Amino acid sequence: MKHFPIFLALEGRRVILSGGGDAALAKLRLLLKTEAHIAVFAAHADSQIKSWASDGRLELIERSMETGDAHGASLFYAADEDKREDARTSAIARTDGVLTNIVDNLQDSQFITPAIVDRDPVTIAIGTEGAAPVLARAIKADLEARLPATLGPLARAAKAFRHFADVLPMGRARRTFWTSFFFQSGPTALDLDPDADLHRTLKTEVKNHLSAKAQSGSVTFAVVASGDPELLLLKTRNTLHEADLVLHETGISTPILDLARREATFGPLPTANDTLINTARKGDNVMCLMANAPSQHMIMACRAAGIATHVIPGIAPLTVLTEMKETA
Repeated sequence: MKHFPIFLALEGRRVILSGGGDAALAKLRLLLKTEAHIAVFAAHADSQIKSWASDGRLELIERSMETGDAHGASLFYAADEDKREDARTSAIARTDGVLTNIVDNLQDSQFITPAIVDRDPVTIAIGTEGAAPVLARAIKADLEARLPATLGPLARAAKAFRHFADVLPMGRARRTFWTSFFFQSGPTALDLDPDADLHRTLKTEVKNHLSAKAQSGSVTFAVVASGDPELLLLKTRNTLHEADLVLHETGISTPILDLARREATFGPLPTANDTLINTARKGDNVMCLMANAPSQHMIMACRAAGIATHVIPGIAPLTVLTEMKETA
């Protein structure tokens, strides 16, 4: 990974752009979605840029950029569509200590702007490190088709309500609450009324979850016969996403373990049943990853203790491939 993805806080901070043509317009359409103070340096700016300046959406300085103009800025974009001018203005910005991006010049840029799926405040950034912009745009189009427009209102309501949800216990109970809101009660409320009071929906959800009986956790044994995460069963992958404790044999590959939640706890697979049973009784979901099928004794011990216990088989890669010949 040559470029580390981050989300930079731009509220109230300066972003400088040099250029007034098509390349500048493309970047400004994206930057204007932020809460940054945008300053554009262009001796000859497109009429749309002048219109944005007239509306107070950005500051237009109708001259070429000079030394000191980028001082105090967070980001700089060189979009003059002229190699010499781009090199000159980016050098000025770097001297002023600003991270620089030169449009269509990956090699000399200090950062790149990814393709973005915007469901404000939910934002998905897609990058290929400049290797395949067409692929990034295709992924963006696919995600935009999958993600409903209601995702933004749901996320904004959740953000405003987050401190009210602190009455719920940390961990599984709180995740269950938010899952119910985002994928059940929230979308249902907006389907019935686009102007629904989501705050009321969230208050109802909290009451329901506070009055619900505490649920015990579960134990899932999953056979992982290959280190290739693409051979992992969808059921195993989904269960791994929800696991609170991931216990595994030493041979389980890092790419597979990386699929677990960042908040999950990891540990070696125990030989005794007590660890699994006691953890599940506390309400945690335990995931056991192993190369071979678990012992019947371990499965039966968990079930005898009243713990919901599941077994997921694995898919082993073929060790010998036989050439297939067409016979018809």
